Amino acid sequence: MEPRLDNPQAREESERITAWRRSVLLRAGFSAGLADDLAHETRIDLHDLLGLIDRGCPPDLAARILAPL
Repeated sequence: MEPRLDNPQAREESERITAWRRSVLLRAGFSAGLADDLAHETRIDLHDLLGLIDRGCPPDLAARILAPL
């Protein structure tokens, strides 16, 4: 369930989570633009992305593999 973003606390929490996801993706080797896009895309599991990276998959390909249809 998505948080109600008209609630300032929920919006702030959502922004913190997005910033955290972006920083994790940047550290994993994703470009800034792709990290920003993926940080906002909550349908893509961060752990699945990182698992592919750990197995040697390039970031761009990992994002394409897990992209929603």
